Amino acid sequence: MASSKDIRNRIKGVKSTRQITRAMQMVATSKMKKAQDSAKSGRPYALLLSDIIVSIADEFEELTSAHFIQKPIKHRGILVIGTDKGLCGALNGNLFRKLSDIESSAKFVAVGKRATQYLSRSRKDLLADFTLPDKPTFNDVRKIVDFLLRSYDEGRIDTIEVLFTSFINTLQQEPELVRLFPLNGLDEMNEKLHQRFGSLEHEVPKDNREILIEDRDKILSEISSLYLKQEIFQLILEAQASEHSARMVAMKTATDNAGNLIDDLTLQYNRARQAAITQEILEISAAAFSD
Repeated sequence: MASSKDIRNRIKGVKSTRQITRAMQMVATSKMKKAQDSAKSGRPYALLLSDIIVSIADEFEELTSAHFIQKPIKHRGILVIGTDKGLCGALNGNLFRKLSDIESSAKFVAVGKRATQYLSRSRKDLLADFTLPDKPTFNDVRKIVDFLLRSYDEGRIDTIEVLFTSFINTLQQEPELVRLFPLNGLDEMNEKLHQRFGSLEHEVPKDNREILIEDRDKILSEISSLYLKQEIFQLILEAQASEHSARMVAMKTATDNAGNLIDDLTLQYNRARQAAITQEILEISAAAFSD
């Protein structure tokens, strides 16, 4: 059995750890609220832009833009959105487990240090890696999307897909793989987007007016690029909301576990101290009788 001094030192160490995890929990709670608000506020625009591109595509009998045509897939292009820091429970582990299930030929672009480290260790074909601030802006995401579009147009990758952690609620986050390019099967993609963001009953807006477009390919190229930028930006916001939520829950669990451990150690300490007192009384009593 450990001595009273050892138990007391361990209690002191666990209390210090609990202070750290409680502070991290408070920081994560603050960041979580802001990240959740950002993710939720961006959903209506992402849905509206998706509806608009479906509506415009319906105006053309045939789409000739390269962004709308399915080509033979030699190498899939997958953007993996991980985290820069750990201590967020099983968030990264679940994401990388889904990544490891991808067996077809693929080239990867990483966001976040954890995703970069995993792809490097597993010897995946990593084209580039990026880091983002805690509060990413549209301009921060632009460089990522420009690289993906350039790789797609140059033929290095034949799809643009995003592997991220979808934010469902504070206690539930799930890894998800979404294909964004090419933009064939727009109706199905739009339906899935509405399901993902909780808008099950919707109608794509119809405009009966005649629209004269002089440079059709340029319009389709510009709006498809805008669509890709906005969707990836929204998915990054969703991933960050998931990260901060998972970290808050993990730190709360650690704080609660530290409290339970302190209670157990305190009970052990009291028992050890009582046993020591009892032993001293017995020794004194034995000495008195011997005299």
